[in-house]
Amino acid sequence: MRHARPEDLEPLVGLLAQLRALPGLTERTPGTFYRKARAFLHFHHDPKGLFADLRGPDDGDFERIDVTAPGGQTTLLALARERLA
Repeated sequence: MRHARPEDLEPLVGLLAQLRALPGLTERTPGTFYRKARAFLHFHHDPKGLFADLRGPDDGDFERIDVTAPGGQTTLLALARERLA
């Protein structure tokens, strides 16, 4: 599994737009988001699909979420909003 390249992220254009609109996040490179000075969210490409690594609650370890399908994207967005609150 490798970090997603910009071309890998094309299917996630809508999700990325929603993430970019969240207060408190800074996108340092395409698909790599930071909260303050700490990595918060990034994406991986795998033959099985696209996956997001989202920082866990209370700045814990990353949680991997399959965002290949719309349901996973909805879950990621909800968790990101919750953890930024």
